[in-house]
Amino acid sequence: MTAVRYLHELAMAFFVGGQLVLVAAVVPIARGSDQMRPMARRFAYGTLVALGVLVITGSIMASHFHRWSDGTLHAKLALVVLAGVLVGIHIARPANRALDGIIFVISLTIVWLGVALAH
Repeated sequence: MTAVRYLHELAMAFFVGGQLVLVAAVVPIARGSDQMRPMARRFAYGTLVALGVLVITGSIMASHFHRWSDGTLHAKLALVVLAGVLVGIHIARPANRALDGIIFVISLTIVWLGVALAH
């Protein structure tokens, strides 16, 4: 189970940590440059992979720890689905800046709920 949790936390770190780096460092410097779009698109594809890993490893842990009936898990899963849909929309429409903030807030909420589940 340690390896599953490790993969789950690594995918979460990529997903949320990458957003933090984009918000704090990349976007303020590269906004408007020719490299901004390819960087953001590559991160978005990585994010979709991370979401897949999170769903798989999260499902394994929910089964192992018998958490499927937990309301906190239900809320977290709903937000994961919403984040995945919004990331997909954002890949298709990268100019929609409002999605950046919405996805970021949802991601932080998902992490909060994950911490709550771990205790």
